[in-house]
Amino acid sequence: MNDDVISRAPDAPGRPRQVWDALRVYFGLGLLGVLGLLWSLLAVPLYYLLPRRTGLTFGRWLIHTAFRWYLRTLSAIGACRFDLSALDALHGQPPMIVAPNHPSLIDAVLVISRLPGLACIMKADILDNPSLGAGARLARYIRNDALRNMIHLAVADLHAGHHLLLFPEGTRSTARPIGPVRGSVGLIAKQAQVPVQTVFIETDSPFLTKGWPLLQRPLLPITYRVRLGKRFDPPQDVQAFAVAIEAYFQDALADAMLPRLLPQGGATAPHCAAPTDDHDCTDV
Repeated sequence: MNDDVISRAPDAPGRPRQVWDALRVYFGLGLLGVLGLLWSLLAVPLYYLLPRRTGLTFGRWLIHTAFRWYLRTLSAIGACRFDLSALDALHGQPPMIVAPNHPSLIDAVLVISRLPGLACIMKADILDNPSLGAGARLARYIRNDALRNMIHLAVADLHAGHHLLLFPEGTRSTARPIGPVRGSVGLIAKQAQVPVQTVFIETDSPFLTKGWPLLQRPLLPITYRVRLGKRFDPPQDVQAFAVAIEAYFQDALADAMLPRLLPQGGATAPHCAAPTDDHDCTDV
């Protein structure tokens, strides 16, 4: 593995470094907001003008391209270091559920940036947001509000030949190395008769994990690394599958580079490297 993904104990930064880190963090957050706004302004008319299939294809390609450019920008300014190339092995493969652990809010951006055409299940309130949801609606991302409809749309998307991004935890990790796994991943895999490709996301920072205040400054650079795990066949028993896949993640991530679980009231340290012996710590 590359040297740039080895966690390390950080030195206490001086004042100039703190200011530079703050500028890079807020620039990164602001840039993502600007990209979302610009994309929404374009997506609103395209949603009504383009045929559904054309809008879906173009919408997902543009989100993929924008996220890939965004991560390259974060890398160029030294805010983050990424090792995501393992996901490239999934290009051109048959339909499947891509199922990562979910340590931070940026996880969906990481995966979508490497896999064009990927479907995504999103919170309904984000899809309904006039400024945030227009691009996702054009891409025909799937709402998570009504379980039956969500499963129906997810199965249809898989049958159309796409990959589906689905976090088994359903939210950012609430325990280290992974929170409780929900049954939806097994239910969709069973009904669509597609495999579940597990993915391991690692990071050396608690930035944007559960309990991290959005405007708190982390120590930079932040490292993100992705590895492919086992590919599970479509299950017959959904409940047993949820238990098995949670146990698999627990074992596979036992020594992974993951941040400590933060108190839900806020972060207590600007940067935490892992692994440690403590049991730790999105929502897309």
